[in-house]
Amino acid sequence: MNLATVEIKAFVPARDFERSKAFYQAIGFAMPWSDDDLAYLNAGDCSFLLQRFHVDDHARNFQMHLLVDNVDDWHAHVVAQDIGTRFGVDIGEPEDRPWAMRDFTLTDPSGVLWRIAQNIPASI
Repeated sequence: MNLATVEIKAFVPARDFERSKAFYQAIGFAMPWSDDDLAYLNAGDCSFLLQRFHVDDHARNFQMHLLVDNVDDWHAHVVAQDIGTRFGVDIGEPEDRPWAMRDFTLTDPSGVLWRIAQNIPASI
């Protein structure tokens, strides 16, 4: 019996599918494949499926976590791309968290909350 796993992907909801695809590409995700209802997005080895599906309560309670090497570089990129203004979304400031991560929050155009983070030494 082989129970080895290969990957797990979330299906992220999109209120406006085309706008969401543009948003994710603008923040740094590649989109190697898309059809009328689903898009495969990835950044390095991290990927998810964006779906043409939206229930407001679901989207506003949906969270994604992206672990990166340098959260300050990601934040600078998102700000430099003027993501907040272009897509009408909220971007938090990077902060050191008590759970040994430095992160910032980013809300996508559908209300999905992203935490983009890097590991930092735990404070004792």
